[in-house]
Amino acid sequence: MMIHYRTQFVLLAVSMVLLGCGKPEPTDSAAVNQPFIVTAQDLVTVQKGDLASGPPITGTIQPQRRADLRAEVPAVVLQVLRENGDKVRRGELLVRLDDTAIRDSLASAEEAGRAALQSFDQAERQFQRLKTLRESGMASTQQLEDAEIRRNNAQSDLSAARTRSVQARQQLDRTLSRAPFDGIVSERKVSSGDTAQIGKELLKVMDPSSMRFEGLVSADAIGELKVGQLVSFRVNGYPAQAFSGLVKRINPAANAGTRQVEVLVEFAEGKQPQLSGLYAEGFVEIAKKSTLMLPAVVLAREGDKVFAWRVRGGVLQKVSLELGERDPRRGDFALRSGLAEGDQLIRNPTSNLKDGQKVQVVASAASK
Repeated sequence: MMIHYRTQFVLLAVSMVLLGCGKPEPTDSAAVNQPFIVTAQDLVTVQKGDLASGPPITGTIQPQRRADLRAEVPAVVLQVLRENGDKVRRGELLVRLDDTAIRDSLASAEEAGRAALQSFDQAERQFQRLKTLRESGMASTQQLEDAEIRRNNAQSDLSAARTRSVQARQQLDRTLSRAPFDGIVSERKVSSGDTAQIGKELLKVMDPSSMRFEGLVSADAIGELKVGQLVSFRVNGYPAQAFSGLVKRINPAANAGTRQVEVLVEFAEGKQPQLSGLYAEGFVEIAKKSTLMLPAVVLAREGDKVFAWRVRGGVLQKVSLELGERDPRRGDFALRSGLAEGDQLIRNPTSNLKDGQKVQVVASAASK
């Protein structure tokens, strides 16, 4: 009886294996017949564009209008009225230095000026009196000459006293550092209580609306550069934004160490970043030609081969491509062969696409 049950079990197992082997496996033809659904946004049309070329340029973004406010008199810092990033107006007080000693000098100079004025007035009256007496013969020529000398000396003393007063007043004005133009404080260098010697930096002020690209270009390409040429570049900190400008000035001398030439690029109006010191790189547009261009989002690669998926007649076609130069402005590639103007390509193709697969274009993603 035991042998009979074991024989039935073996026969059942064999039958199940045979039934499993008889199931059909999926084929590539089934995948091809399954339509690939896309929207108009998933398609890119091949069209002509401008391929620009030129020497690379690297540098930083700097304001054209910038000022380093420095101490013009030796004094202690009493107040710093603005912080980094604060907006300032032209003539606005930013830093106040101790003016005690200078006020004392001014008071002394003004007092000396008043005394010199009195001496001059007295000497002038004495000279005029002796001049009248000399005309009537009641004073000698020597007396008149002596009075004139005293008058002239008093006049010199008065001029010197007035000069000292003006200088003291100028020194007093220099204890107040004011904004030279409308802008923002980019760097505060001192605090209250610091001792400021002549030439010590107090504040830095810049005008953010005057930003420009101060770039460097290899001296090998200087013969191709001209004022007014277009410059396309990207700025560190603004990865999704492309900037452009025009060459405004070319330095006539190359750097002795790097053999690079400074090129000043003016931004398109209202399109400059508001931060200074940012690194930027791009290229000067020397030449430009019209050709078929492909964005990088339509390309697929298999080793060294490059291809794209074209939609034609409602089916997918895998098309091998030969690419040319890459446009450094947008990252698009020049197309040498493989496609024609007006061809429609799949954007961001996936690895499960099949050559010859049917394509169905729907109105929007909600219809999928």
